[in-house]
Amino acid sequence: YVMLLTLSPYTPTYRDRVSPPGVMIRPYLNGFTIAFNVSQPTTWQPYVDSMHQFLAAYDDKVQEEKNIECVSGQYFIQGGNESDEKKACQFKRSLLQNCSGIEDPTFGYSKGQPCILLKMNRIIGYRPGAGVPVSVDCKVQKGNESDLRSVDFYPGNGTFDLMYYPYYGKITHVNYTSPLVAMHFTDVKKNYLVHIQCSLNGKGILNNVNSDRFLGRIIFTLRIGK
Repeated sequence: YVMLLTLSPYTPTYRDRVSPPGVMIRPYLNGFTIAFNVSQPTTWQPYVDSMHQFLAAYDDKVQEEKNIECVSGQYFIQGGNESDEKKACQFKRSLLQNCSGIEDPTFGYSKGQPCILLKMNRIIGYRPGAGVPVSVDCKVQKGNESDLRSVDFYPGNGTFDLMYYPYYGKITHVNYTSPLVAMHFTDVKKNYLVHIQCSLNGKGILNNVNSDRFLGRIIFTLRIGK
């Protein structure tokens, strides 16, 4: 009992999530294969619905009500007591531009140009990039490089702004919403399984550990039918 009293509820003594971070994608419905036919809305509507559901917490009005505007390009380090509630920076879905679901409610799926969101795992106290924002790139994981001809990244050039770090934990950082990078696959070979790897790049980032496909990178498959 005395030992339990020494444990902090704000910072875990044992952390099973590695540092540097792993990544995950949205939508995530049936494993890591996103397959649909443009001419058959029933095949892509579940992905669209999943995206809207996930991004509801990122609605501009929700973010404006709950969170604050922060200074871009620098870590948002908050002092005070460990138990003090921490403020969170706004991440509005409008930052995702063509992948926000605002202008195009189908996130490009109706055009055969799907958007996929990338999110880093939350790690308490972690400051990614050692002062330089972590960026994202995508390439063909196996096969012909020409199968993936064009990808657009949002916001900006596909970086995780420093102002969203460090994360202080779910008890005190109650309104925290993880920053996202949207990947807009505007030109992918049709009617073909395209194996794609999207990776984090930055100082202190690991993305080439073969035994862990989620550490600093993620591998998934796109199949876009006509």
